[in-house]
Amino acid sequence: MPTMYYMVNVEAAIYRDDRWLIIRRSELEEHAPGTLSLVGGKVDGTTSCASVLEETLRREIAEEVGITVSDIKYLESKAFITNHGQPVVDIVFLCRYYCRDARCVSEEEVAAVYWLTQQEIDASADAPWYLKQTLALAEMARKSRSETA
Repeated sequence: MPTMYYMVNVEAAIYRDDRWLIIRRSELEEHAPGTLSLVGGKVDGTTSCASVLEETLRREIAEEVGITVSDIKYLESKAFITNHGQPVVDIVFLCRYYCRDARCVSEEEVAAVYWLTQQEIDASADAPWYLKQTLALAEMARKSRSETA
């Protein structure tokens, strides 16, 4: 039996004021094509220390939507199986938008870019339940962060 390795993936819950940066995944993507999603991607190599995770997150954000973020903080981890049976450990970070205009840099990965409120995401039939769940947690963390600032 072949050895099965977990893929490590990072995602960014990026906020600017009361809006969240959401992408529509390209139809060319293997996992969840065409769905609304956070920006993120696979961690290269076998290391999963915090600096590698944050470097990967910054690289994926720049490659997919061309913006810069600040105040990166761990939000949650979860595990799932892709459409092709690959087990994934997904690590989500809360990030504050810093600069540049969000746009589709990699059209193979990103079909559209939106800044949406929590209410707009919750009302969207295109937003999967797990995105809504993660952003509800991110919204609580964002509000807590702004109250202590």
